[in-house]
Amino acid sequence: MTQQRHYSDAPQVDFDSAPEMRPYLAQPDAMYVGCPGKHGYLNLGFELDRNGRSFLRELDRRAPLIVQQELYFDEQLPDMPCVYILSSGGPNVDGDRYVQRFTMHRGTMAFISTGAATKLAEMRRNYSGMTQEFTLEEDSYLEYLPEPIIPCRHTRFICDTRITAHPTATLFYSEIYMGGRKYYSDGELFAYDLLSVCSHGERPDGTPLFREKFIIDPAHMPLRDTGMMGDYDVFANVLVLTPPDKAAAVYDATDAFIDPARHLAAGITHLPSGAGLLYKVLGMEPGPVKAAVRDFCSKVRLAVKHRSMPDEFPWR
Repeated sequence: MTQQRHYSDAPQVDFDSAPEMRPYLAQPDAMYVGCPGKHGYLNLGFELDRNGRSFLRELDRRAPLIVQQELYFDEQLPDMPCVYILSSGGPNVDGDRYVQRFTMHRGTMAFISTGAATKLAEMRRNYSGMTQEFTLEEDSYLEYLPEPIIPCRHTRFICDTRITAHPTATLFYSEIYMGGRKYYSDGELFAYDLLSVCSHGERPDGTPLFREKFIIDPAHMPLRDTGMMGDYDVFANVLVLTPPDKAAAVYDATDAFIDPARHLAAGITHLPSGAGLLYKVLGMEPGPVKAAVRDFCSKVRLAVKHRSMPDEFPWR
């Protein structure tokens, strides 16, 4: 039996030293930074039962984060628990701090998503920050496909994701960023102040694998330039950590393309250190981008679990 981690062990969400956040350190006018209800915490740990089925063994949370009981609705992998993360607090506002920790113990598998898009509300004085930790033990498998993130006007958001993966484990990790509320009022595409997103991976012994960080500052960085977003409005970033033979099979089965008819483009490359793959998608609307990410996830699942993904629910 593994020892369950608790809220008191959680890392502090402190990005005040990040240079890009220095203009946004004033205390909010209302509830202070990280006060109860604004410091969300979530710890999920998956283990195997006596019959070899994965289940949610560890669950610890703090408002506003909520987790539903695991469900087993995937017909292709009926022993895989599917978990949805919800929030009772509405959109993220300035001063919000979140910690999310996911642990896949040996031989387990799981699917994790969110119940709806994550909305980042307008922020006037501070920022919203999130720290994520993914730990994957030997032969574990995790699909993490949250709904898109929607940054509203004057949003400031920073996220740091740390991944610790055994060489035999597989993680499918996706992020989808909207340009903003495209059809709101006169539109507010790329009207947010700042998005700072960093992901880095390592082996259980601490050997570094990769580090990717992008800082988007629309006021000082024209996103419509070629080589940036260009004419596209939605961006998906996907990391796949998996053994080299599985990565090679997925790479060979995946085409890079630019499809003007569908207003969709995608590209794939290898992560350094033999860690896996990096896949990116650009589109005009979230639906086609989500479908492309899910299709790529199906290729990963086929290579690792020899099963494809089922059709998405029509209401998702």
